[in-house]
Amino acid sequence: MFLVTGGAGFIGSNLVARLSDQGERVIVSDWLGRGNKWRNLAKHQLEDIIAPGQLPQFLEKYGHDLSAVFHMGAISATTETDCDTLLNHNFRLSCTLWNFCYRQSKPFIYASSAATYGGGEHGFNDSADIAKLAPLNGYGWSKQLFDRWALARDQGPKRWAGLKFFNVYGPNEYHKGAQASVALHLFDQIQAGEPAKLFQSHNPDYPDGGQLRDFIHVDDCVDIVLWLYKTENLTSGLYNVGTGSARSFHDLARAVFAGMGQSEQITFIPTPDNIRAHYQYFTEADMRKLRAAGYHKPFRTLEDGVQDYVRNFLMKSKAHR
Repeated sequence: MFLVTGGAGFIGSNLVARLSDQGERVIVSDWLGRGNKWRNLAKHQLEDIIAPGQLPQFLEKYGHDLSAVFHMGAISATTETDCDTLLNHNFRLSCTLWNFCYRQSKPFIYASSAATYGGGEHGFNDSADIAKLAPLNGYGWSKQLFDRWALARDQGPKRWAGLKFFNVYGPNEYHKGAQASVALHLFDQIQAGEPAKLFQSHNPDYPDGGQLRDFIHVDDCVDIVLWLYKTENLTSGLYNVGTGSARSFHDLARAVFAGMGQSEQITFIPTPDNIRAHYQYFTEADMRKLRAAGYHKPFRTLEDGVQDYVRNFLMKSKAHR
């Protein structure tokens, strides 16, 4: 039996879907609220759904039955300004789950973030000195705080991995609103009969729409999560989760248009003043550490991943897994 925190969210619900499809028993911890996040779970048999605040009591009573904890839950909005809230949800709960997995000798796989790399001035190497990194927002700081805490422990779970997810896209992200992937925002614009909107470049080294990101399909993320869990001889630590190949937003837009079977119509808008000074023009995961650990499965190309997402999910009324 597995515990998946954030199990109704984007990456978490895709992990729940995979585990459920494999016949595994799954317990989800998440808040569902008044929206439609419940749809991300509706197709799957679950053992229970636990509110995050009830996790300590649940673990004390039933934790011995768990095979592993997949901690995907967090406040992931880069715009969140309440640092006390970020601290409680992104740091303290992570510490609680870490300590439980240590005491019970359970594997612990948790979501960190590429936001911990800040502006990228020190690169995107998951083996680099973490103390040099300077996140640009409270969300990135809260993830960095726990990464540093974990690395400083002399003892820990049976095996553990903190996953620095880069630009993830794919099914079950509709509820994220402004924090959803650019692929989804572009689809919505095109579906509404509008041109795709991309930011102008304010950097002479990059053309409009030529800003680069490491886009990764959520299915590739789930593949990595489960591989890390199953790898008995895993070297515990932080791992990047990207493709290792940066692509432009222009390439992303072309893939969305191709998936929708429409001709390209793109307009470039100014990057908002409030983010322009710290806007990143390049991110790319260094994937050598994961490959050296033995993960050799190829990643989906941007074209294949986006077109599958568009044709098999977004064009079907945002069908859920």
